[in-house]
Amino acid sequence: MAKKSDPQPAFRVTKDEAQAIAEGRHGDPFSVLGPHDGKLAVWAPGAATLALKQGRGKPVALVQHPECPGLFEGTVDPGKPYTLEAEDIHGTGWSFADPYRFGPVLGELDEYLLGEGGHRRLWEALGAHPMTIDKVDGTHFAVWAPNAERVSVVGDFNAWNGTAHPMRKRGATGVWEIFVPGIGEGTTYKYEIRALGGAILPLKADPVGFGSEHPPATGSVVRHPGLGRAWDDSGWMNERAARNSVDAPISIYEVHLGSWRRVDNGARPLSYHELATELVDYVKWMGFTHIELMPISEHPFDGSWGYQPIGMFAPTIRHGTPQEFAAFVEAAHNAGLGVLIDWVPGHFPTDEHGLGRFDGTALYEHGDPKEGFHSDWSTLIYNYGRTEVANYLEANALYWLEEYHLDGLRVDAVASMLYRDYSRKDGEWIPNKDGGRENYEAIDLLRKTNTLAYGEHPGIMTVAEESTAFGGVSRPVEYGGLGFGFKWNMGWMNDSLEYISKEPLFRKFHHGELTFSMVYAWSENFILPISHDEVVHGKGSMIAKMPGTAWEQFANLRAFYGYMWTHPGKKLLFMGQEFAQGREWNYAQSLDWNQTDLPEHRGMQLLVRDLNAMYRDNPALHVNDTRPEGFAWLEANDADNSVLVFARKGREGDPMIVVAANLTPLERPVYRIGFPAAGRWDEILNTDAGLYGGGNRGNLGGIETEPVAWHNQPQSAYVVLPPLSVVVFRQT
Repeated sequence: MAKKSDPQPAFRVTKDEAQAIAEGRHGDPFSVLGPHDGKLAVWAPGAATLALKQGRGKPVALVQHPECPGLFEGTVDPGKPYTLEAEDIHGTGWSFADPYRFGPVLGELDEYLLGEGGHRRLWEALGAHPMTIDKVDGTHFAVWAPNAERVSVVGDFNAWNGTAHPMRKRGATGVWEIFVPGIGEGTTYKYEIRALGGAILPLKADPVGFGSEHPPATGSVVRHPGLGRAWDDSGWMNERAARNSVDAPISIYEVHLGSWRRVDNGARPLSYHELATELVDYVKWMGFTHIELMPISEHPFDGSWGYQPIGMFAPTIRHGTPQEFAAFVEAAHNAGLGVLIDWVPGHFPTDEHGLGRFDGTALYEHGDPKEGFHSDWSTLIYNYGRTEVANYLEANALYWLEEYHLDGLRVDAVASMLYRDYSRKDGEWIPNKDGGRENYEAIDLLRKTNTLAYGEHPGIMTVAEESTAFGGVSRPVEYGGLGFGFKWNMGWMNDSLEYISKEPLFRKFHHGELTFSMVYAWSENFILPISHDEVVHGKGSMIAKMPGTAWEQFANLRAFYGYMWTHPGKKLLFMGQEFAQGREWNYAQSLDWNQTDLPEHRGMQLLVRDLNAMYRDNPALHVNDTRPEGFAWLEANDADNSVLVFARKGREGDPMIVVAANLTPLERPVYRIGFPAAGRWDEILNTDAGLYGGGNRGNLGGIETEPVAWHNQPQSAYVVLPPLSVVVFRQT
């Protein structure tokens, strides 16, 4: 008589469910995998056998599903933790904790805020967060992909197998999450997304990832953001509001970290650790008050200079880890320097691992290229009208201020955001609901971002790079403005560079290019920018723009800087221009620091250092940078001699300043200037000083006025105006 065979166990997981799990088609894996009513189902691709280890007992073998190799079932005590022990066909074993035994990590409040697009601390909900749950170490992953059929986290930890760790969808939020045990900081990962219809998309980097691989690799990396460290910069943080105000002397050194200084024969840029001493010490010595970093959000292409970011929440790994970037910021603060970053909410690149068609649909961007594609840069434009996208950008701005103690954001390409027809021909853009060109959604985003930034982080500054006549860019939102603290004065920059690049013989015909800036000087809180944009793409360096002989070129540039530092408005100078680098900037090469050993370049460097000191030390030059009471023309009409004379005034009782500029190569040894007060006026700076490479012509330390009315002033004096110079007098 034949022996009766053992009864086959009853499998909870149906054949269709098992195949859907194995093929990565199942949109709700947590309904199948993990413990359910005392029954356990485990998907362990590559395992030939699988055993359950629970409590102190011996491992209990699970049974492989007859229709699906790699899917195992068995019984489990749902009240006890357990681990799983696997072995492949070659006898190689491994153990792991089951990610499908853990419940949701995101709470009801997170779900509500994510659903309405109002999660101000979005980065605490989304992204990859190392944590411990039920005494098990691992990482919680969460990503927004509302139109996906299935989302999985992949990496070396699962052989980049998209079926291994499919995630849990959190209802109407469109967010997917999973806690993966055994994964910690430094783990590389991406998301595999199955779009509607079943197409598997190119692997995507984490939109809220805190770290990235070194380019050209494109994976996200599990990292702790800046708040994971103990900050030691309370002294700066407590007083920075005064240092960032419109009354403060703000002189900004703009830096591209990849090319400021390179080492190992130019093979690599400095690390954040090295920059924390070398760059910080240099900027401090030069007398600047702030460092502005060109975009440090992770970006795939070096040649974009960071202006085409993909890792909006990740400081670029090119210089070190997020913790090392935070230490750099702290070092700057402890040296008395503020740190600003360029923030790029205007567009993002089309790289397949980025945000473009993230879940198979136009999710972050507009679907219509008339709204969603920048032809100038071949990039995609955020859909600012979608609440989740606006939330993503607003939270990103807050993230940098919160996690890295940054002192402000300089917002790139604001004009491209404000207008729907920016750089577009007729028929290539879609009007707003009223038929106009203004981008209402972008305007709302900028206003809300500024309101949130100043509301949650008092004392910071936001700065707009904006080149149009859009009104109220730096006016508070409650008064109808965009809410920025400052705006780049692009009109001043264009006019002044146009003027100073002309041969002095012809400058008298362009005198208005220097005086016109005072017509609108008080319409915004302006920063005077000589940025990287002025020394690239064949524009030449600052010194190369200057006309004349070599000596005249340096004298012209010294005079220009003297005019810039005494003109109303905060200051910004791009690296290398402080010592008159000869060639235009190249992002792939170090600055030519060897030039600072040459007398004329060293002299320029010392002049900028002294201009910064003069600007800081004299309230008349900064207190009323944004108010008309801080400025008065004494001589604005001497076009024939290309001479300008003006007074700067601070608060009542502050010594006044008188500035005279002679922008021809002719010395004017007897030039009468009106002064707003009687007495001695010290010559506190002369760009023709021998120390700076000039001819050492001047006024022997100062002048005494006499009661001769001139320039509508009751007092005046004859002064020496050296050729191509700016001379600054201070009331004694």
